[in-house]
Amino acid sequence: MAAELENPEVMPKLISFLSSVLQRLAESNDLDSIKQQQMVSVFHGLTRPTISIHSYLERIFKYAHCSPSCFIVAYVYLDRFAQRQPLLPINSFNVHRLVITSVMVAAKFMDDMYYNNAYYAKIGGVSTAEMNFLEVDFLFGLGFHLNVTPNTFHTYYTYLLREMLLLQSPLTIVPHNSNSSITVRKSVKLLHSCFSEEDASHQQQRQATV
Repeated sequence: MAAELENPEVMPKLISFLSSVLQRLAESNDLDSIKQQQMVSVFHGLTRPTISIHSYLERIFKYAHCSPSCFIVAYVYLDRFAQRQPLLPINSFNVHRLVITSVMVAAKFMDDMYYNNAYYAKIGGVSTAEMNFLEVDFLFGLGFHLNVTPNTFHTYYTYLLREMLLLQSPLTIVPHNSNSSITVRKSVKLLHSCFSEEDASHQQQRQATV
């Protein structure tokens, strides 16, 4: 699985897809903020960053030198954060800080060698002090639920690949009973609902017996 991510043709496509997901999500939640009040957190900037999410993710990928798997794990973390913090939806004012923090935390959890907070702060365009605060708030926001089992990793990774292929076809409509935590208007599915380890394991065992 991780070997596939080492393919130089895979990661640029993955970065492009993730940026598209986050961009549409942020724009959708921006519209929702007009109708309902949303909490402001340390991830919330005073203005929208001028750098696009796509360029920001490319910058992180270029300079962080973390393993490609970290971006899948960061994706899992963002989904968990969205589920645990429904009053702090990902929008244009906080998406960049959430992205750089999720990748940094994923690198610390996944990689044997990783850069320190000061280095990630330079990549993300924030101060070291702010990067430290972002990390602490992100960890509490996750409830320190950092472990990603192989089953969960496989579930999210295969979902990403499937959605990347579906982007080349008409938009996929989410079923009414979908419990995905991250969606956009018109029920276009963006991120997968966070699987429990038991659900993912049971799903794979059931597929193996078919």
